[in-house]
Amino acid sequence: MILKRLSIVDKDLITIFFREVFTKAPWNDDWSDEQQLDQYIMELIGNPNSLTLGFFDDEKMIGLAMGCIRHWYEGAEYHIDELCISTDMQGKGIGTEFIRQIEGYMKTEGLSRIFLQTDRGMPAYEFYQKRGFEEMPNHVSFIKAL
Repeated sequence: MILKRLSIVDKDLITIFFREVFTKAPWNDDWSDEQQLDQYIMELIGNPNSLTLGFFDDEKMIGLAMGCIRHWYEGAEYHIDELCISTDMQGKGIGTEFIRQIEGYMKTEGLSRIFLQTDRGMPAYEFYQKRGFEEMPNHVSFIKAL
């Protein structure tokens, strides 16, 4: 399995993979609005500090991480907005290996930390905890519907 940095040139591959994973359980997201999905993917992969990583088994994508590099007083960080593993590959150690390779890549790039958010009630919450991610006790996320 190999980690590859992806770019806007890979947009179609990224979009297809993203939709395939997140429209299924446990997320069941409705990405039927093509324009909304296109805009979301472009927001994640089309900015100057975007960092998108694909995880491949031969030529088949089996993992995807989309986010950006943010510069902070403690050093540059990789803020992951979306991380997913192909539905048929989940539970086989692929996610653990993907995280391990992302961490190695971040170290070679001189980044100090990985930041991400997830919902407590999702399987991803326990997955991240088991891989050494810690909750930020003073961090609170807010949202306001308009």
